[in-house]
Amino acid sequence: MTLKAAAARVQAALSAAGLEAEVREFPDSTRTAEEAAAAIGCAVAQIAKSLIFRGATSGRPVLVVASGANRVAEGKVAALVGEALEKADAAFVRAMTGYAIGGVPPVGHEVPPVTVIDEELLQLDEIWAAAGTPNAVFALTPTDLATLTGGLVGGIKRGGSA
Repeated sequence: MTLKAAAARVQAALSAAGLEAEVREFPDSTRTAEEAAAAIGCAVAQIAKSLIFRGATSGRPVLVVASGANRVAEGKVAALVGEALEKADAAFVRAMTGYAIGGVPPVGHEVPPVTVIDEELLQLDEIWAAAGTPNAVFALTPTDLATLTGGLVGGIKRGGSA
């Protein structure tokens, strides 16, 4: 099966990084953590959702990779990256990542982001991340995610520990 162009770009980025992950496309949406977990047959917590913010001072993209079961506390992320965050609109997300909201992967971005990883993902054996389209995903380990992204790991869950 031939991957859609955006999913193929993610597969190429994974291969270039030396990760033997396989992008899988589903007939149904994997846009939300709940939809992805249902399509894959895994727990919502195993979905590594990619959220893009804009650094309020620098304007740089900030990628937050969070467990699908968690809501992100923006103030905790801001403390980790050293600047306040702003919401990123769809045009900023596409310009910085090369992907549309709902399919943003943690790798292969147009502009390398500052990355923060939800520490709760590191408690899992396998996680699933978006792969460039609203119905494409790939599996990896939390260790691979940290290595691929060079992300800062921290407690970023809303209502969790500081």
